[in-house]
Amino acid sequence: MYIQNRLGLVESTETMLAQSRRLEQITNNLANVDTAGYKKEDITFWEMLYSTDHQDSRVGKAIHNVTDMRPGVFEETANPLDFAIGGNGFFKVQTPAGVRYTRAGQFMANNEGQLITPNGDLVLGDGGPLLVNGENISVTDDGNITVDGQQRGILAVVTFANLADLEKQGQNLFALTGEGQEEPALTFSVKQGYLEKSNVSTMTELTAMIDLNRAYETQQRIIRTMDDMDDKAISRVGRLNS
Repeated sequence: MYIQNRLGLVESTETMLAQSRRLEQITNNLANVDTAGYKKEDITFWEMLYSTDHQDSRVGKAIHNVTDMRPGVFEETANPLDFAIGGNGFFKVQTPAGVRYTRAGQFMANNEGQLITPNGDLVLGDGGPLLVNGENISVTDDGNITVDGQQRGILAVVTFANLADLEKQGQNLFALTGEGQEEPALTFSVKQGYLEKSNVSTMTELTAMIDLNRAYETQQRIIRTMDDMDDKAISRVGRLNS
């Protein structure tokens, strides 16, 4: 009984750790509910059979982070440097760590007149950084930027055969991992003066948080019950030995 209880304690602890990790994600999702272009995070759970140091087999719990890439709704801002992508695609930006991708089109101009993200990263076009210094800025559906009647370039909007090749890097950016490759997006339209809102549903996340708290409390009760069973077993063994 004691050995079985110890295994139960390990599995309950693993479950509580996974639930804590999921709770951190929910908290982060809620904190970014108003962040333009933010994609909610989730976790998938599965179980696997493996051998312990004593060559005994047991079921272990594994977790994997996933990102919900579904688009958010558009919000009109009337800011000429706010862009939203309708359909598939990501803006391409140059960061100190290399090229990154984002759906957050809340851009601005730096002192040199270049289009940048709020973090200062250069937004890339078909020929590199884009100059937007001028009075009248207009962007067509295909990302063609015109400033004061002069063409300044086309926004680089790219997509990927498998979105699972993208990994969150923070600051609303994604990095390409593995053997994935970018390719020009074909089915998209750029909406000037709009931003894509976060795809986080506050009600859904709050409901998930309540369910997680209940599940966590259940695991705590299980651990307390197993501790009580161990105490009783040890007490009985002590009486038999005496």
